[in-house]
Amino acid sequence: MTLIWQDAVLMATGFVFSMALIPTIRAKEKPARLTCLITAIMLAINAGILTTLGLWLASISITLSDIAWWILLFQRRQI
Repeated sequence: MTLIWQDAVLMATGFVFSMALIPTIRAKEKPARLTCLITAIMLAINAGILTTLGLWLASISITLSDIAWWILLFQRRQI
C-alpha cells in the first residue's frame, strides 16, 4: 500500500474535525437536529467515496467524524 499525500492530509483534517467535536458532545447545548442529520449523511457519503478511491486512512478519519455527528443527533433527540 502506497500512502499518497492526499490520503495523509485528508486523514489529518478528519481527525482534527473529530477531536473538535468532543467539546460539543460533552456540552449540554447541541446543534440543531437538521444540522446533525445532514452533516452525518453527507459525511457517510464522503467516507464511502473515499473508500472507493482507496483513500483508506481518510475514509476512517471521516467515518470517526461521521460517528460523532450521529452521536450528536442521538443526544439531541434525548433533549
